[in-house]
Amino acid sequence: MQASRPHTKPFIIPVFIPHAGCPHRCIFCNQNSTTGQTEATPTIGVVRKTIAEFLGYRREDARRTEISFYGGNFLGLWPEQIRLLLATATSYVREGQVDGIRFSTRPDTIDAERLALIAAFPVSTIEIGVQSMNDAVLQLSQRGHSAEDTRRAMALLKRQPYRVGAQVMVGLPGDTEATALATARQVADLAPDFVRIYPTLVLRGSPLVRWYNKGRFVPLTLETAVALVAEVYRIFARHDITIVRMGLQAAQELSPQTDLLAGPFHPAFGELVQSALWQEAISRQMDRLALQDSEVILDMPPRLISQIKGHRDAVLIHLIDRHQLRAIEVRTSDNIPQDTVMVNGQPCRRW
Repeated sequence: MQASRPHTKPFIIPVFIPHAGCPHRCIFCNQNSTTGQTEATPTIGVVRKTIAEFLGYRREDARRTEISFYGGNFLGLWPEQIRLLLATATSYVREGQVDGIRFSTRPDTIDAERLALIAAFPVSTIEIGVQSMNDAVLQLSQRGHSAEDTRRAMALLKRQPYRVGAQVMVGLPGDTEATALATARQVADLAPDFVRIYPTLVLRGSPLVRWYNKGRFVPLTLETAVALVAEVYRIFARHDITIVRMGLQAAQELSPQTDLLAGPFHPAFGELVQSALWQEAISRQMDRLALQDSEVILDMPPRLISQIKGHRDAVLIHLIDRHQLRAIEVRTSDNIPQDTVMVNGQPCRRW
């Protein structure tokens, strides 16, 4: 087993196993849409072809490379399937072409027996589909596991040298702002290495469609989802937990035109959340500096400019209106720390 080590964003080779190993269908789920595949478990030939294809895309850089089994419940597969898939991926690790293996699985499949099964393979990262820490929300979402299953799974994994990720969702059936934030706080207390945050979408082919059509489920609006995910993001960030993804990615994870029926989808959802965080932070700094009816200069590293301006300059327009500014100027500098904005020369951070 390969111990985890700090690294920048890895190069991921995705091998999708839609619904494979899942004991049933969760109400929000249609992995055939989000993975673009119809076969649950790919043949070894398909696995090797996928790996070879993505290795061809990789640039010659120092980034860590991982083969990733996504879209199903990996440890819910038959033991023979687990061994075969891991052995296939392991051959690329031994040849030095990739650095490790990762997979996603349900929390109720993490136990001593399954961890012993994978111990001999170079698995580096395990992601758990937490979704919620509220048992009523989990039951309505037909997850089939409890919050206690997640706590037990995290405790077991923390005794192992894996990087551990948690996937959480907002806007599930029965979810509220209070339960979503409580989930974020409880997951943060479990100290995963990273998290993914997804707003609930109504995907065609998912059981949630029936609820939506009957008016039993109303998805979050985009505005509400962005504001709520920003609060969830802030909780994790304050615990020094890396947020690696917010929202599903168009094309790679779904086709909005054919797969999406309703819900707060945006192709740059994560960017909208970052803009919301900066808008609030800069506004607070302006209040502290008493910059009402003033001229303001915002200095920032170049990579932040799109987040600070917002979609169609929405953040700047909000700041002008909120503080009745006479003028606002945006400037970039490579000399400013990467996660800092200077407001009239005074440093401002997102939390």
